[in-house]
Amino acid sequence: MSLPKKKLLQAYRQMKTIREFEERAHAEIMNGQIAGFTHLYTGQEANAVGVCEHLNDEDTIISTHRGHGHCIAKGADVIGMMKELFGSSEGLCKGKGGSMHVADIEKGILGANGIVAGGPPISVGAALAARIRKNKRVAVSFSGDGSVNQGTCFEAMNLAVVLNVPAVFVIENNYYSEHTNIEYAVGCDDLKTRTEGFGFPVFVADGADFFSVFDAAGKAIDHARAGNGPAGVFAETGRFHGHFVGDPQHYRADGELDDLREHSCCLKRFREKMAESGEVSQEELDSIDAGVLALIEQSVAEAKAAARPTPEQVGNDVYISYGTG
Repeated sequence: MSLPKKKLLQAYRQMKTIREFEERAHAEIMNGQIAGFTHLYTGQEANAVGVCEHLNDEDTIISTHRGHGHCIAKGADVIGMMKELFGSSEGLCKGKGGSMHVADIEKGILGANGIVAGGPPISVGAALAARIRKNKRVAVSFSGDGSVNQGTCFEAMNLAVVLNVPAVFVIENNYYSEHTNIEYAVGCDDLKTRTEGFGFPVFVADGADFFSVFDAAGKAIDHARAGNGPAGVFAETGRFHGHFVGDPQHYRADGELDDLREHSCCLKRFREKMAESGEVSQEELDSIDAGVLALIEQSVAEAKAAARPTPEQVGNDVYISYGTG
């Protein structure tokens, strides 16, 4: 697949930003600077970027408990994201969303969701609004392999077909629903065919390869945006960390993580492809690396210095105030 150089640089920058954001978040959590339950996206960056590079601010996404990558790929401000993780009132959600509930409506990020398969039904609602308004927007829901056995996911897929809405269901198989391997948890070894049974096309991607995801996502999003109803994307690649920060990962096989980092790293694969094609030099990618590291360092410094919520703010932004007029 041939992409403009500007697009290639942007894709790498986004993947690298997600990687460094997550690795720095991991370090800050482990040293006690960030509180709360956190689930990292490291290793799955190509999924988020491969999908979101086809979207604009008017298109919407619904994310998951492992949602930092989706939000950054969709355009969320990195410094605002880091402030949110640190619990600052200057964060994207004023410190009340935290890691699992980041939202930015102006960027089309309707929210991350701590409930497994809680996102697809919301996304169908956004897709229905797009169909009614005839604005050519699409609504994308990200969910993991743990979502594919949930009734909410099945009902959302069925309703999307019944209503013929521009919903795109992105299922990211990272092999483990929390700590349970997909081979045990799912009774069908062909999730593509099972999902197609709802009545829409599903495109499969190698989740460790940006170009594979970009291609599959482009087909699904084009199908939905053209008014043909919903579509799906199955992307498969392992996560580099546990289900949550601090997970001892006793369910992993010996050497599994080392193998993933060595052979299933989307950043390494991207660099290898660029070295082969010559479209982007390694020096240009190195320059992006340096810029991203500087941005992450800045985000942490600002997050540590940012204001914290006050007791007087505890009731703010909890309920919508419709006024009395």
